[in-house]
Amino acid sequence: MSEIDEVRKYFLCPISLQIMNDPVTAVTGITYDRESIEKWLSTAAAGDATTITCPVTMQPLPRDSDLTPNHTLRRLIQAWCIAKGIDRIPTPKPPLDKRHVLKLLRDLRVSDNCRNIDGGLQQITTLKKIEGLAAESERNRRCMAEGGVMQAMICFVVRCFKEGKIVGAEEALRILHLVWVDPSTNNEEVKTLVSENNEFFESLACILGFPRMDNDVDLKSEAMKVLKLVIEASNSSRLERLRLELFMNITKILRESSSLSQQAIKSALQILIEACPWGRNRIKIIESGAVFDLIELELTSKPDRHTTEMIFTLLAHLCTCADGRAQFLQHAGGIAMVSKRILRVSVATDDRAIHVLSLIAKFSAKSEVLVEMLKLGAVTKLCMVMQADCAMFLKDKAKEILRLHSKVWNNSPCIAVYLLSRQLR
Repeated sequence: MSEIDEVRKYFLCPISLQIMNDPVTAVTGITYDRESIEKWLSTAAAGDATTITCPVTMQPLPRDSDLTPNHTLRRLIQAWCIAKGIDRIPTPKPPLDKRHVLKLLRDLRVSDNCRNIDGGLQQITTLKKIEGLAAESERNRRCMAEGGVMQAMICFVVRCFKEGKIVGAEEALRILHLVWVDPSTNNEEVKTLVSENNEFFESLACILGFPRMDNDVDLKSEAMKVLKLVIEASNSSRLERLRLELFMNITKILRESSSLSQQAIKSALQILIEACPWGRNRIKIIESGAVFDLIELELTSKPDRHTTEMIFTLLAHLCTCADGRAQFLQHAGGIAMVSKRILRVSVATDDRAIHVLSLIAKFSAKSEVLVEMLKLGAVTKLCMVMQADCAMFLKDKAKEILRLHSKVWNNSPCIAVYLLSRQLR
């Protein structure tokens, strides 16, 4: 082993086996890179392990184990990098602590109490500082959750709603989303607070209903992402009481999907999916015009596989209602779009698309609808499912639809071979 390699191995983190950026020493005397050892500690704390151990010595570590920065080793690593022509590892910033978080929240409250222009500018500056720290590392987000940042952002958004202002709301929602979705900050107390806070829920719904302006697109996107988290944390009592206005606002935003991020669109679709199990909600979603707009979204936005699966999940739910099927058939491209996606996206999409065609064939099978299914390729695609190498349950569903209206479709060249077979008679 060369001298360089011999020296370099002392610069490697025992966990990541990479050169340490921010060496810190645990109480057991072993030095690790801060990011690696903190991830080890947070993972162990979140698991079922009764004790947390040092990865090298296997000695017990306290859950709130102090990590001491090893400045000497960091300087040696930096000097070695310069000598060997390697990019110098930057000096790490001091880790965020709870006192710093509380100071930022105090600054936010002080600036919020100022009604002048300077107060508003200071408020935005403080929010951007918090946002930057939240985006920086998992450790910062965990520290913020412990320091009450999520509660503070919820109160801030509610205050914006009550006072009819949106300045700072976008940053506050982005901070809330960053901290909430981090697995290291899974705070059941905050989830309960959010799910039971009617004012916060109404604030988010109000933001989604703002008149369209160029400067509110990001605000609505952030509100949609946070509302998804709120809906997922809500109990059945809240989900049963969702208003028609909320669904109308979500549907309206889906119509403006070209200006939204993919994450915001997926959040909107997930909200509708979470609401669908309740029959009243399905009726409200249909009344908002969602079926028509879901078809348009699939046809015009070139969504990815996951988005398409969510769209078809919603269509399958909504077409269980007569009004949903009627709205589906009102769209000139509905049957063609569903037929075209079969065997092209995923098994989940195939299942839901065939289910939609099954509902149409069973409960809305007027003569003109059956002719349209034949002309627009739905019958042809069902025959292809019978021939394709796909799951048997999909073949059974396709066979059931073909049998159901064999007398209407028996003159079609694409289906004659199946209608004349013994199995289908």
